[in-house]
Formats: sequence, structure tokens, C-alpha cells
Amino acid sequence: MNPRQRLGLLALAFTLSAAGPARAQSVEPLKTIRIGVATGGVGSNPVRHGGTTTALAYTDGAFEEAFRKDGIEIQWTFFKGAGPAVNEALVNRQIDFAWQGDLPAIVARANGVKTKIIAGSGVRTGLYLAVQPDSGIQKLEDLKGKRVALFKGTNLHLAAVAALAAHGLKERDLKLINLDLASARTALINKDVDAAFDYVGAFDLRDKGLAKIVWSAAADNYKFTRQTHLLVTDDFAAKHPQAVQRIVTTLVKVAHRYSNEASRADLFERWGKTEYTEKVWREDFIGQPLRVRLSPLLDTFLVSRYQEAAKDAHALKLTRSVPEIHSWFDRRYLNVALKELKLEGYWPAYGADGQLSN
Repeated sequence: MNPRQRLGLLALAFTLSAAGPARAQSVEPLKTIRIGVATGGVGSNPVRHGGTTTALAYTDGAFEEAFRKDGIEIQWTFFKGAGPAVNEALVNRQIDFAWQGDLPAIVARANGVKTKIIAGSGVRTGLYLAVQPDSGIQKLEDLKGKRVALFKGTNLHLAAVAALAAHGLKERDLKLINLDLASARTALINKDVDAAFDYVGAFDLRDKGLAKIVWSAAADNYKFTRQTHLLVTDDFAAKHPQAVQRIVTTLVKVAHRYSNEASRADLFERWGKTEYTEKVWREDFIGQPLRVRLSPLLDTFLVSRYQEAAKDAHALKLTRSVPEIHSWFDRRYLNVALKELKLEGYWPAYGADGQLSN
């Protein structure tokens, strides 16, 4: 049974259980909020994780502080299996909120998993191509016939395939090898692959003299950057709308705190204590305002990226159908938070073409 079939069966079980007696039960007092994160991070107790506003909320204990007065526990789960593993947790009702990328969330939606995207958290995120230090590969077009590592099923997948297509390459023109990020880096070092699509970890390899970076999405076209979000299950939102509002409002406060350019040094210092060094994070953000990268907005650009991703996923036979996207984005909580905090218009909104719309 392939992953898509497996998720389909899990989603069916989820749908059937949701239609059963549980709906007739009264809502019990909220004791724990369970948040799934589509990365394993590094270390344990605590896990070290950086790069997004959700990561900042985790590091700062922002959600914990917001719910402390009510005695509500925040339970974080980090998934080394990334987005696909988060999907299984959603289907099995093991988490209430999830931070993950576009593709795995789209696969889940196409299989009937009921969620709402409630905030952006890691938009226009970098994608890089790393090759061996002595490689003759200088651009994407040079990948024809090469062995290329790519973590399939994650938000790197569609962005990489779209970039390849824009440069005249189809999947059959090269050998894409499905490896998680850690395995891809090891394979590149050992010369088991010729290149690897990666994110900021590529800088870490380069700084150690183990790779060089020959392409970046941000330098090419923002359509090839990666998008991540925070979503909530329909079931949790129906039972605990006030808790959802508090989560979103808290996330917006965190985004605002660190979107100030005066906080840039503090931001990278904090992230420098996570998976990668401060230097790596700083380089990933070169030329990009914090108000852009840390924006929580669900703007037209973000929605259009997910719409395109849904079509691409279907074309690649990763989903059986193209799920409806527009109503998936629930801006109600975000709008309330922006108004309450007097932050309407603070973050720039972008159109589908990637250009400013406000």
C-alpha cells in the first residue's frame, strides 16, 4: 500500500469517526492543546528548532504563557517524518494544530482531512541546490541525467519540480532520489548523489567545505520559494473557537515582536542556538525584510501558491483530485487579531504575481 492509499484509508476512518457519537457529546473543559511540528529539530528536552514564527513561539514559550492562567498545557510534538508524519497524526486525532508545508497539507485535504489554515508561518522560505565542491554543475539545466536528492512529499518537492520545469527539465530527465534532508546531505558528502535540494542546511555543508550552492529560489523567482502555515482541525475549532483565537493572536504578537528590523540581531542570535548557526540564518534572510519572511498574513500570493501547488500535486499523481483551496483559508481569527492589536496594514500583502498589493 503506497502512502497516498494509506492516508486515504486513514482519512476515511477519520470521517466515519467524526460522524459518530462523539458529535453528540458535550464539550469537555480544555486541558491540553496539542501542536504538531513538521520537523524533528535537533536535540531533546527541549528540541531546538528555528526559522519561523511558530518556532519563535515555541522557543519563547508564548503559547504556554498565553494559556497558563487557565491551567491549559501546551504539548509539542516534533515529527522527523515531516509533513507526511504530521498528516497521520491529524488523521489519528493525535494533534489539534499543525505547522507544516503546502504539499503534505494539500495531500491530506485531497483525502478528506478536515482542517483550516489560520495563519502563515514561514512564507517565501528558501530553497537551494547544493552540489559537491568540485562539481561541474553550475545551474539547474546541468542536472540533466544526474542523481538528485529530494525529500518527496514535503514542501521542497513541488517547489523543486516547478523550478526544474521552468528551466526545461522534467522529472524523467534526471534521477530524483527520495531522501530526507539528513540522508540527502550524507549522500552528497559520500558522492552517492550529484546534487541535493535543501534549505538552510545547505549553508552548513558549504561552510564546512562539503558542498557549494549553485542555485537559490529567492534569486531565481519567488514562485519557487516554500510556504508553510499553521492549521487547526475543524473538530477542535468547532469545540474551542476561543482557544483558536488566542493561539492566532499570540502568534501575531510574536510575529510583530520579531518583524521589527531592530530585532534582527536578536532573532538570529536566538535561532543560532537551534539547528544551525546564527551565520546560516542571517545569510538565508539576506535582502529580505523581516516583515516579509515573518508575515502571518494569508494574502493572495500565499493562496495562489497553494492553488498552484494543488494543481501540480495532481499532475504529479500525488493526489487523486485537485482539492478546493480558497475556502480552506480561514482569515477570521487573523482579522480579529490584527484589529485588536492595531496591526492592520503592518505587514505587506502581495498579489498572485508576487508584487505588492497594498
